[in-house]
Parts: sequence; structure tokens; C-alpha cells
Amino acid sequence: MSSINTACRIGVFYDGNFLLHASNYYNYIHPEKKRLSLNGLHQFIRHRVSQESGCELIKCQISTAHYFRGRLNASDAAMRGNQLYNDRVFDDILMSEGINTHYLPLRNVQGRREERGVDVWLALEAYELASKGDVDIIVLVVSDTDYTPLLRKIRAIGIPIMLLSWEFEYVTDDNVRMVTKTSHELLSLATYPIAMHDVIDQGLEQNDPVVRNLFVSNDNNYVSSSRPTEISEILSLKNGFGFIKYPNNNLFFHSQDVEGDFNDLEVGDTVEFTIEKNQQRQDVAKHVRKIDPYETDDEADADTDLEL
Repeated sequence: MSSINTACRIGVFYDGNFLLHASNYYNYIHPEKKRLSLNGLHQFIRHRVSQESGCELIKCQISTAHYFRGRLNASDAAMRGNQLYNDRVFDDILMSEGINTHYLPLRNVQGRREERGVDVWLALEAYELASKGDVDIIVLVVSDTDYTPLLRKIRAIGIPIMLLSWEFEYVTDDNVRMVTKTSHELLSLATYPIAMHDVIDQGLEQNDPVVRNLFVSNDNNYVSSSRPTEISEILSLKNGFGFIKYPNNNLFFHSQDVEGDFNDLEVGDTVEFTIEKNQQRQDVAKHVRKIDPYETDDEADADTDLEL
């Protein structure tokens, strides 16, 4: 690690799927109800590296950052509403932060789209960078045990590792227990394991400006889910749930999946939503948001302007 009199070059590597889970948790489950900010994450990393290493903050700079994730190919994405547009918007956000993107196509495994090879690619890129001596510290935003060999290799060449970890769990509307956690083996190998869930909760309670900056204050510079969004209208409403018009079968949604007040919805309202699977592998509507019916026309005009 650099001394306090020299610069500290930081290399950051994101497992995009893990980062997405964390961002969705804070946006939909956590009381903060906001997405993570990539710019805020980078500023947090610089502050934490300075704190742990003793290097002056001004000398702690992110020299390179890389984001890895599987995603749909163009033809499949084109069939999923605004998917292509959402992907492009998020690419613009990554580019604005100087983050290099690395994508692999999602593979069809028994009818499900799954990532394959993303962890291997991330590991190869991170180890190559560390072995060349181009950075003074590697920061990993990963969770899987599959990354254990990477941490061991980087440690063997004397490069310190900061690991941003998250642990949280919640129960879905379908009574499914969802758990996200970082491998304890990874935590034991990291030079600086940072329990982000604890850091964030404590920082919010203490109104720490660096922690506050981890969350977006507007729609810019966020960690997007890049999920395809659909637009339709409310077909019917019951006590605590409803249905949205959607071929071939109408989509069920629960009151807790509404972004806003469920009681403000009326039959015929235009809504934006995502489609996900419930415990029975049935399509249901999530993240339901009431929108102005003219909002869709405005978005179409905006898309045309952006592509000029």
C-alpha cells in the first residue's frame, strides 16, 4: 500500500448482478427507498481507502473501474418493451463515471436466462491488472465463493484488497424468503472487508454526508435494474390487490408492489410496471407506478431526440 506521501491508485471491479441486488434492496425494501449512486460509491471508496491506508484523500484516485454482467442480445431485448433504451441509458451512466463495461450474453438454461462466465472474466481482468502493478489496491464488489481463488492470487502478489459486502434478507409478497450475503470465505481473505449494510445504516443514522451521497437524489447516475418496463391499464381492483390488462393472461399485483398509495389507484388508470415470476413461476406485475397517460407519448418523443 502507498504511503501517505505517494498517490494511491485504486482499481474497482463490479459484479453487476450483485450490485443490482443491493441497489434494488435499498430502492424497494429499505426505508431509504432510493437507488445506489455510482458516483457516490466511488467517492465512498476513495474516502474509505484513505481512512484505511493513511493516504491523503486527494491522492486516493480511482484509476480504473470495470463493470461485468450478462445481458440480453439486441433481438431479445427489442421484444421486451423499453429494454434496449434502458440498457443504453445505463451504459451512458457507466460511461459518465469512466467505468469500462464487460457484457456476456445471457444463456438459455432449461428455459431460463442465466449468466455464464461473468465471474471468470472479472477474475481474469482483475488479476491481470494487479499482476502488472498498475494499481495499489483492488476494490471488489462481489459476493460469490467462486471469487475465492482470485482473492488468494491477488494477496499472493502483495496487493491489498478491499471488499464491499452486503448482507440482508426479506420476505416477498409470495412468502418467499430472499437472502443476499457475501461469502464468509471472501471476507476472511480481504485485507479490508467493509460491511456496507452496517456502514450505511449507521451512516444514515448519523447523517454522514459520504454515506448520504451513496444514494441518488434524482434520476441521474443510479444503479439501474435495466428491467424491461411495460405500460398498460388497471383492469380491476380488490381488497389489497388488483389485475392489469396484459396479453395473454392479465397480470396480478399486490398492494405492496405499488410505488405510491394503492388506494389512489382506480380502474382504467395507466400504469408502468415490470414483469417477474412468483413462487409458482407465474408472471406477475411488480414495481407498479401510476403515470399520466400522456407520459408515454412524451417518452417516445424523448427517445427520438436522444437518437439523433
